Amino acid sequence: MTKVTAEQLATARGCALGLMLGDAIGAAGGEVPAAGPLPATSAGQLACFTIDGLIRAHVRHRHRGICHPPSVVWESYRRWATIQGIPGFQVGGESGSPLGWLVEVPALAQRRGSAPATVAALRRRRIGTVDDPNGTSAGAHALTRSLPVSLYPCEPAEIAALTHAGDAVAAAGLGGAVVRLLAAGQPLVEALESVRLGAGDWSEASERSLAPALAAARSGPATLRELSRLAPDERAVSALAGGVYAVACFPGRRTVREALLFAASAGDGGHAVTVAGALLGTAHGPDALPVDWLSRLELAWTADTLARDMVTELQDSPSGGEYYPPTDPCWRTRYPG
Repeated sequence: MTKVTAEQLATARGCALGLMLGDAIGAAGGEVPAAGPLPATSAGQLACFTIDGLIRAHVRHRHRGICHPPSVVWESYRRWATIQGIPGFQVGGESGSPLGWLVEVPALAQRRGSAPATVAALRRRRIGTVDDPNGTSAGAHALTRSLPVSLYPCEPAEIAALTHAGDAVAAAGLGGAVVRLLAAGQPLVEALESVRLGAGDWSEASERSLAPALAAARSGPATLRELSRLAPDERAVSALAGGVYAVACFPGRRTVREALLFAASAGDGGHAVTVAGALLGTAHGPDALPVDWLSRLELAWTADTLARDMVTELQDSPSGGEYYPPTDPCWRTRYPG
Protein backbone atom coordinates (compact mmCIF):
# COMPACT_ATOMS: atom_id res chain seq x y z
CA MET A 1 0.00 0.00 0.00
CA THR A 2 1.31 3.43 -0.92
CA LYS A 3 2.31 5.98 1.71
CA VAL A 4 1.73 8.86 -0.71
CA THR A 5 -0.98 11.31 0.34
CA ALA A 6 -3.23 13.39 -1.87
CA GLU A 7 -1.74 16.54 -0.36
CA GLN A 8 1.82 15.50 -1.22
CA LEU A 9 0.83 14.75 -4.79
CA ALA A 10 -1.05 18.02 -5.19
CA THR A 11 1.90 20.03 -3.87
CA ALA A 12 4.50 18.36 -6.10
CA ARG A 13 2.31 18.33 -9.21
CA GLY A 14 1.27 21.93 -8.66
CA CYS A 15 4.88 23.06 -8.29
CA ALA A 16 6.12 21.24 -11.40
CA LEU A 17 3.14 22.02 -13.62
CA GLY A 18 2.93 25.63 -12.46
CA LEU A 19 6.62 26.09 -13.19
CA MET A 20 6.28 24.62 -16.69
CA LEU A 21 3.16 26.66 -17.40
CA GLY A 22 4.85 29.86 -16.30
CA ASP A 23 7.86 28.99 -18.44
CA ALA A 24 5.66 28.48 -21.51
CA ILE A 25 3.64 31.67 -20.92
CA GLY A 26 6.87 33.60 -20.47
CA ALA A 27 8.14 32.22 -23.79
CA ALA A 28 4.99 33.58 -25.41
CA GLY A 29 5.62 36.99 -23.87
CA GLY A 30 2.29 36.82 -22.09
CA GLU A 31 0.46 36.74 -25.44
CA VAL A 32 -0.93 33.23 -25.07
CA PRO A 33 -2.23 31.98 -28.43
CA ALA A 34 -5.83 30.82 -28.63
CA ALA A 35 -4.85 27.39 -29.97
CA GLY A 36 -1.85 25.13 -30.45
CA PRO A 37 0.81 23.76 -28.11
CA LEU A 38 2.57 25.88 -25.51
CA PRO A 39 6.27 24.97 -25.81
CA ALA A 40 8.87 25.02 -23.07
CA THR A 41 12.18 26.86 -22.94
CA SER A 42 15.56 25.67 -21.72
CA ALA A 43 14.48 26.76 -18.21
CA GLY A 44 11.63 24.26 -18.19
CA GLN A 45 13.85 21.57 -19.67
CA LEU A 46 16.47 22.04 -16.96
CA ALA A 47 13.80 21.90 -14.25
CA CYS A 48 12.75 18.50 -15.60
CA PHE A 49 16.31 17.22 -15.46
CA THR A 50 16.65 18.60 -11.94
CA ILE A 51 13.74 16.47 -10.73
CA ASP A 52 15.11 13.48 -12.62
CA GLY A 53 18.43 13.88 -10.84
CA LEU A 54 16.77 14.10 -7.43
CA ILE A 55 14.85 10.88 -8.00
CA ARG A 56 18.01 9.12 -9.15
CA ALA A 57 19.86 10.42 -6.10
CA HIS A 58 17.29 8.90 -3.77
CA VAL A 59 17.42 5.58 -5.65
CA ARG A 60 21.20 5.61 -5.36
CA HIS A 61 21.05 6.26 -1.63
CA ARG A 62 18.57 3.43 -1.11
CA HIS A 63 20.78 0.92 -2.91
CA ARG A 64 24.29 2.15 -2.14
CA GLY A 65 23.79 3.76 1.25
CA ILE A 66 25.55 6.98 0.33
CA CYS A 67 24.88 9.72 -2.17
CA HIS A 68 25.61 13.37 -2.94
CA PRO A 69 22.43 14.66 -4.63
CA PRO A 70 24.04 17.70 -6.32
CA SER A 71 26.52 15.41 -8.08
CA VAL A 72 23.68 13.25 -9.42
CA VAL A 73 21.78 16.32 -10.60
CA TRP A 74 24.99 17.49 -12.28
CA GLU A 75 25.04 14.28 -14.31
CA SER A 76 21.40 14.87 -15.25
CA TYR A 77 22.35 18.28 -16.62
CA ARG A 78 25.08 16.59 -18.66
CA ARG A 79 22.45 14.28 -20.14
CA TRP A 80 20.40 17.35 -21.07
CA ALA A 81 23.44 18.82 -22.84
CA THR A 82 24.00 15.50 -24.61
CA ILE A 83 20.52 15.20 -26.10
CA GLN A 84 20.63 18.90 -27.01
CA GLY A 85 23.55 18.04 -29.28
CA ILE A 86 25.89 20.48 -27.56
CA PRO A 87 29.47 19.62 -28.61
CA GLY A 88 31.68 18.01 -25.99
CA PHE A 89 29.09 15.81 -24.26
CA GLN A 90 28.86 12.06 -24.76
CA VAL A 91 25.81 9.84 -24.59
CA GLY A 92 25.90 8.14 -21.21
CA GLY A 93 28.42 10.61 -19.86
CA GLU A 94 32.05 9.85 -19.24
CA SER A 95 31.15 7.06 -16.83
CA GLY A 96 28.86 5.33 -19.32
CA SER A 97 25.98 5.49 -16.84
CA PRO A 98 22.47 4.48 -18.02
CA LEU A 99 20.35 7.24 -19.45
CA GLY A 100 16.84 6.56 -18.13
CA TRP A 101 13.55 7.54 -19.78
CA LEU A 102 13.79 11.32 -19.80
CA VAL A 103 16.25 11.42 -22.71
CA GLU A 104 13.56 9.82 -24.91
CA VAL A 105 11.22 12.84 -24.61
CA PRO A 106 11.51 14.66 -27.98
CA ALA A 107 10.68 18.12 -26.63
CA LEU A 108 13.62 17.96 -24.22
CA ALA A 109 16.04 17.51 -27.12
CA GLN A 110 14.82 20.63 -28.92
CA ARG A 111 16.91 23.81 -28.69
CA ARG A 112 14.63 26.25 -26.89
CA GLY A 113 16.78 29.23 -26.15
CA SER A 114 20.22 29.19 -24.63
CA ALA A 115 21.52 28.43 -21.18
CA PRO A 116 25.05 29.80 -21.57
CA ALA A 117 26.02 29.85 -17.89
CA THR A 118 24.90 26.25 -17.39
CA VAL A 119 26.65 25.02 -20.53
CA ALA A 120 29.84 26.91 -19.68
CA ALA A 121 29.87 25.44 -16.18
CA LEU A 122 29.31 21.92 -17.48
CA ARG A 123 32.18 22.36 -19.90
CA ARG A 124 34.47 23.39 -17.06
CA ARG A 125 33.81 19.93 -15.59
CA ARG A 126 33.88 21.28 -12.06
CA ILE A 127 30.97 20.89 -9.68
CA GLY A 128 30.32 24.13 -7.83
CA THR A 129 29.28 24.38 -4.19
CA VAL A 130 27.66 27.10 -2.11
CA ASP A 131 31.08 28.02 -0.67
CA ASP A 132 32.84 27.66 -4.02
CA PRO A 133 30.32 28.24 -6.84
CA ASN A 134 30.96 27.39 -10.48
CA GLY A 135 31.41 30.52 -12.58
CA THR A 136 30.13 34.02 -11.93
CA SER A 137 26.66 34.11 -13.50
CA ALA A 138 23.76 35.57 -11.53
CA GLY A 139 21.22 34.42 -14.13
CA ALA A 140 17.66 33.32 -13.43
CA HIS A 141 18.05 29.69 -14.53
CA ALA A 142 19.73 28.94 -11.21
CA LEU A 143 16.51 29.96 -9.47
CA THR A 144 13.82 28.58 -11.77
CA ARG A 145 15.26 25.11 -12.21
CA SER A 146 15.90 24.78 -8.45
CA LEU A 147 12.43 25.60 -7.08
CA PRO A 148 11.21 21.95 -7.00
CA VAL A 149 14.29 20.96 -4.97
CA SER A 150 12.58 22.09 -1.77
CA LEU A 151 10.18 19.16 -2.08
CA TYR A 152 13.20 16.86 -1.64
CA PRO A 153 15.70 16.63 1.25
CA CYS A 154 18.27 18.85 -0.46
CA GLU A 155 18.96 22.60 -0.45
CA PRO A 156 18.06 24.49 -3.66
CA ALA A 157 21.12 26.72 -3.16
CA GLU A 158 23.34 23.65 -3.56
CA ILE A 159 21.79 22.92 -6.94
CA ALA A 160 22.01 26.56 -8.05
CA ALA A 161 25.71 26.70 -7.10
CA LEU A 162 26.51 23.85 -9.48
CA THR A 163 26.59 26.36 -12.33
CA HIS A 164 25.89 29.86 -10.91
CA ALA A 165 27.14 32.13 -8.15
CA GLY A 166 26.41 35.04 -5.82
CA ASP A 167 22.89 36.44 -5.90
CA ALA A 168 21.66 33.58 -8.06
CA VAL A 169 22.51 31.07 -5.34
CA ALA A 170 20.91 33.27 -2.69
CA ALA A 171 17.76 33.75 -4.78
CA ALA A 172 17.46 29.99 -5.20
CA GLY A 173 17.75 29.56 -1.44
CA LEU A 174 15.07 32.18 -0.81
CA GLY A 175 12.69 30.87 -3.45
CA GLY A 176 13.18 27.33 -2.23
CA ALA A 177 12.44 28.36 1.34
CA VAL A 178 9.11 29.80 0.19
CA VAL A 179 8.22 26.57 -1.64
CA ARG A 180 9.07 24.55 1.46
CA LEU A 181 6.72 26.62 3.64
CA LEU A 182 3.95 26.41 1.04
CA ALA A 183 4.37 22.64 0.94
CA ALA A 184 3.97 22.63 4.72
CA GLY A 185 0.60 24.34 4.34
CA GLN A 186 1.49 27.95 5.12
CA PRO A 187 -0.61 30.54 3.22
CA LEU A 188 1.14 32.22 0.32
CA VAL A 189 1.66 35.78 1.56
CA GLU A 190 2.44 34.54 5.07
CA ALA A 191 5.12 32.23 3.66
CA LEU A 192 6.67 35.08 1.70
CA GLU A 193 6.80 37.30 4.77
CA SER A 194 8.24 34.49 6.89
CA VAL A 195 11.12 33.97 4.47
CA ARG A 196 11.75 37.72 4.24
CA LEU A 197 11.99 37.98 8.01
CA GLY A 198 14.17 34.89 8.36
CA ALA A 199 16.45 35.36 5.34
CA GLY A 200 19.61 34.81 7.43
CA ASP A 201 22.70 34.41 5.24
CA TRP A 202 20.66 35.57 2.24
CA SER A 203 19.41 38.79 3.82
CA GLU A 204 21.20 41.00 1.29
CA ALA A 205 19.52 39.26 -1.65
CA SER A 206 16.22 39.37 0.22
CA GLU A 207 16.52 43.14 0.59
CA ARG A 208 16.81 43.39 -3.19
CA SER A 209 14.00 40.98 -4.03
CA LEU A 210 11.52 39.87 -1.37
CA ALA A 211 11.48 43.06 0.68
CA PRO A 212 10.80 45.56 -2.13
CA ALA A 213 8.34 43.20 -3.84
CA LEU A 214 6.25 42.71 -0.72
CA ALA A 215 6.41 46.40 0.15
CA ALA A 216 5.18 47.29 -3.32
CA ALA A 217 2.34 44.78 -3.11
CA ARG A 218 1.23 46.25 0.22
CA SER A 219 1.34 49.81 -1.07
CA GLY A 220 -1.41 49.53 -3.66
CA PRO A 221 -2.80 47.73 -6.73
CA ALA A 222 -0.46 45.93 -9.12
CA THR A 223 1.10 48.16 -11.76
CA LEU A 224 3.28 47.34 -14.77
CA ARG A 225 5.55 50.21 -13.86
CA GLU A 226 6.30 48.68 -10.46
CA LEU A 227 6.75 45.24 -12.00
CA SER A 228 9.27 46.64 -14.50
CA ARG A 229 11.16 48.35 -11.71
CA LEU A 230 11.36 45.16 -9.67
CA ALA A 231 12.21 42.81 -12.55
CA PRO A 232 14.20 44.79 -15.14
CA ASP A 233 16.53 42.03 -16.35
CA GLU A 234 17.27 38.29 -16.41
CA ARG A 235 19.07 38.03 -13.08
CA ALA A 236 17.74 35.59 -10.51
CA VAL A 237 16.99 38.36 -7.99
CA SER A 238 14.91 40.16 -10.63
CA ALA A 239 12.95 37.00 -11.43
CA LEU A 240 12.32 36.38 -7.74
CA ALA A 241 11.22 39.96 -7.11
CA GLY A 242 8.91 40.01 -10.12
CA GLY A 243 7.39 36.63 -9.36
CA VAL A 244 6.85 37.47 -5.70
CA TYR A 245 5.28 40.83 -6.56
CA ALA A 246 2.83 39.15 -8.94
CA VAL A 247 1.72 36.44 -6.51
CA ALA A 248 1.54 38.88 -3.58
CA CYS A 249 -0.76 41.10 -5.64
CA PHE A 250 -2.82 38.14 -6.89
CA PRO A 251 -2.45 35.45 -4.21
CA GLY A 252 -5.81 33.76 -4.54
CA ARG A 253 -6.81 30.52 -6.16
CA ARG A 254 -9.23 32.31 -8.48
CA THR A 255 -6.71 34.85 -9.74
CA VAL A 256 -3.99 32.48 -10.98
CA ARG A 257 -4.59 33.35 -14.64
CA GLU A 258 -4.43 37.07 -13.88
CA ALA A 259 -1.25 36.63 -11.84
CA LEU A 260 0.51 34.71 -14.60
CA LEU A 261 -0.40 37.17 -17.34
CA PHE A 262 0.70 40.06 -15.15
CA ALA A 263 4.02 38.43 -14.25
CA ALA A 264 4.68 37.69 -17.93
CA SER A 265 4.69 41.44 -18.58
CA ALA A 266 7.99 41.86 -16.72
CA GLY A 267 11.04 42.72 -18.78
CA ASP A 268 13.10 39.83 -17.46
CA GLY A 269 12.82 37.33 -20.30
CA GLY A 270 9.90 35.39 -18.88
CA HIS A 271 11.53 34.21 -15.68
CA ALA A 272 9.29 36.08 -13.23
CA VAL A 273 6.21 34.26 -14.52
CA THR A 274 8.04 30.94 -14.15
CA VAL A 275 8.62 31.76 -10.49
CA ALA A 276 5.01 32.89 -10.09
CA GLY A 277 3.70 29.70 -11.67
CA ALA A 278 5.76 27.47 -9.37
CA LEU A 279 4.69 29.36 -6.23
CA LEU A 280 1.00 29.48 -7.16
CA GLY A 281 0.98 25.83 -8.21
CA THR A 282 2.61 24.78 -4.96
CA ALA A 283 0.20 26.87 -2.91
CA HIS A 284 -3.03 25.92 -4.64
CA GLY A 285 -2.34 22.62 -6.41
CA PRO A 286 -2.70 21.69 -10.09
CA ASP A 287 -6.49 22.07 -10.13
CA ALA A 288 -6.09 25.83 -9.73
CA LEU A 289 -4.06 26.14 -12.94
CA PRO A 290 -6.04 27.20 -16.05
CA VAL A 291 -7.10 23.98 -17.78
CA ASP A 292 -7.30 25.54 -21.24
CA TRP A 293 -3.60 26.39 -20.98
CA LEU A 294 -2.51 23.32 -19.08
CA SER A 295 -4.09 20.97 -21.62
CA ARG A 296 -1.90 22.50 -24.34
CA LEU A 297 1.30 22.55 -22.34
CA GLU A 298 4.01 20.69 -24.24
CA LEU A 299 5.72 19.25 -21.16
CA ALA A 300 2.58 18.67 -19.07
CA TRP A 301 2.80 14.88 -19.15
CA THR A 302 6.55 14.91 -18.57
CA ALA A 303 6.35 17.31 -15.63
CA ASP A 304 3.36 15.54 -14.10
CA THR A 305 5.08 12.16 -14.35
CA LEU A 306 8.27 13.50 -12.76
CA ALA A 307 6.34 15.13 -9.92
CA ARG A 308 4.36 11.97 -9.19
CA ASP A 309 7.48 9.83 -9.39
CA MET A 310 9.43 12.07 -7.03
CA VAL A 311 6.74 11.79 -4.37
CA THR A 312 6.44 8.05 -4.97
CA GLU A 313 10.20 7.55 -4.70
CA LEU A 314 10.44 9.52 -1.47
CA GLN A 315 7.50 7.76 0.18
CA ASP A 316 7.46 4.24 -1.29
CA SER A 317 10.90 3.60 -2.88
CA PRO A 318 9.52 1.31 -5.63
CA SER A 319 12.98 0.01 -6.53
CA GLY A 320 13.34 -1.56 -3.10
CA GLY A 321 16.57 -1.57 -1.13
CA GLU A 322 18.99 -3.74 0.75
CA TYR A 323 16.26 -5.19 2.95
CA TYR A 324 13.19 -4.55 0.78
CA PRO A 325 12.21 -6.15 -2.52
CA PRO A 326 11.17 -3.85 -5.38
CA THR A 327 7.49 -3.18 -5.97
CA ASP A 328 8.25 -1.91 -9.48
CA PRO A 329 10.89 -3.99 -11.30
CA CYS A 330 11.26 -1.32 -14.01
CA TRP A 331 11.91 1.59 -11.64
CA ARG A 332 15.71 1.38 -11.73
CA THR A 333 15.61 1.22 -15.53
CA ARG A 334 13.69 4.48 -15.55
CA TYR A 335 15.75 6.07 -12.77
CA PRO A 336 19.12 4.29 -12.62
CA GLY A 337 21.01 5.42 -9.56
